[in-house]
Amino acid sequence: MNQDDAWLEMPDTALDPSSQGDADEQAPELTILFEDEYIVAIHKPAGLLVHRSYLARRERFFAMQLTRDLVGCHVFPVHRLDRPTSGVLLFAKSSEVANDLCEQFANHTVEKQYLALVRGNMHESGVLDYALKVELDEVGDKYASQDKAAQDAVTVYEPLLNAEIPYPSGRYLTSRFALVRLLPKTGRKHQLRRHMAHLRHPILGDTTHGDGKQNAFFREHFGLNRLWLIAKKLTFTHPITQIQISIETELEPQWEQVFSGLGWDDAVLSQEPTLLIAENEQNPR
Repeated sequence: MNQDDAWLEMPDTALDPSSQGDADEQAPELTILFEDEYIVAIHKPAGLLVHRSYLARRERFFAMQLTRDLVGCHVFPVHRLDRPTSGVLLFAKSSEVANDLCEQFANHTVEKQYLALVRGNMHESGVLDYALKVELDEVGDKYASQDKAAQDAVTVYEPLLNAEIPYPSGRYLTSRFALVRLLPKTGRKHQLRRHMAHLRHPILGDTTHGDGKQNAFFREHFGLNRLWLIAKKLTFTHPITQIQISIETELEPQWEQVFSGLGWDDAVLSQEPTLLIAENEQNPR
């Protein structure tokens, strides 16, 4: 058992209360998007870790434990969302179902759709095939090989809306933003954030790979501080019924506030991804 597994299996009572955060902190509310006797999907709020980690010992709340308490049974994580990313998060209710779903994710047969707010206007859709070097954590990967080869990484991107507002940002007299639909075909660490930065359209609120000046402007202009990336939709094959399941979440009020401020209509979100349709027509399942 590795360190991550040990922390996943550790009971809540094993945590040292003195090492945790504010005891008066309220647990975030979770919304169940789909549930049957085999699986459950929730909307994970931005800022919530998927499961406990030795890298975040002071945290008190985790999506895995909160979901377990909500549905009344143990749940098994089958994929991850970065802490600052919100959206659809899927769990299995048994190890057998978890193994099946993990295999689907590993084989890239799960369709994942994200929405992101990025710097600058975008006008053309495309497919970015750009290998990414493994990002190592200073603590968690202390003993890992430091010279791993770059891994294949593919992302489909499709701009949906553009905006330009008459407020200077950096050396420019106006500020431009875009709403982009992203469909990762691989699952590398921080793939979407790194790929959009490579395209020179970094995701707003990304403090690691983004534009600090634009992040500060957006935060001050809208009074909102977060990573503007949401896992909007997840499509997979149900491990038991073999029926294709699509689970989609709603945009949070923060997103609606930005849409209103930029004069955007969310009707565009009902449109199917054009590149995904073309790809499926060429490579039917």
